[in-house]
Amino acid sequence: KALGISAGSLRALAKRIGRNHTLAGQLWATGNFEARILAAFVAEPDRVTRRQARAWAGDFENWADCDGLCIHLFREAPFAHAFAVECSRRKHEFVKRTGFTLMATLPVHDKASSDKVFLNYLPRIAKAASDERNGVKKAVNWALRQIGKRNPKLQRAAIRTAEAIRQQGTPAARWIASDALRELKRFVHRKPKR
Repeated sequence: KALGISAGSLRALAKRIGRNHTLAGQLWATGNFEARILAAFVAEPDRVTRRQARAWAGDFENWADCDGLCIHLFREAPFAHAFAVECSRRKHEFVKRTGFTLMATLPVHDKASSDKVFLNYLPRIAKAASDERNGVKKAVNWALRQIGKRNPKLQRAAIRTAEAIRQQGTPAARWIASDALRELKRFVHRKPKR
C-alpha cells in the first residue's frame, strides 16, 4: 500500500495544502502509507480526539507510520502525555510502540512539562523492557535515551533505570540497557548560551 513518494515531496505538498483536519481523515481512510503520512502533516492537533487517535494507532502496520504520526501529530495533541501512558499498556505491537515513541519525542519537544512527568515514565519503560518484539524494544530504548538527554537530573535517573533493566536478564532487557547506558554515560549536557 505504498507508492514510493519521498517524505520531502509529502512535506512540500502538505505545505501547499495547509492544515485541514477533514482532509486528513479522508487521507487516513485510504489505507495508503504515503496518504497516512500526509494526514499526519495536515491534521490539526487540537482537533484530534482520543477516539480518533486510538483508531489511527490501531491501524498502524509498521514502525514508520507509527513514528510518523507520533512525531508529526500525536505529540502536539493536548492529551499527548496521557495517550503515551495509555498506549504503553496495550498489547498490540505498534499501539504499544506508540506509547514509547511519544515518551521519546515529548522530552525533546515539550519544553513546558516538569521533570516529574518524565520521571513517571521510567517505571513504565522498565516494565516494558522484557518485550522482545522489535517494534516495542527499540521504542523503549529510544524513550529511555531521550529522557536521559533532557537534563542532568533525568540523565542520572535514566542511567539508574537502565542499570535496573539490565538486571532483568532477558535478551531484550540486556540489549536496551547496554545500548542506553553506552549513549547516556557519554552524553554531555551543554549549558545554555546566555
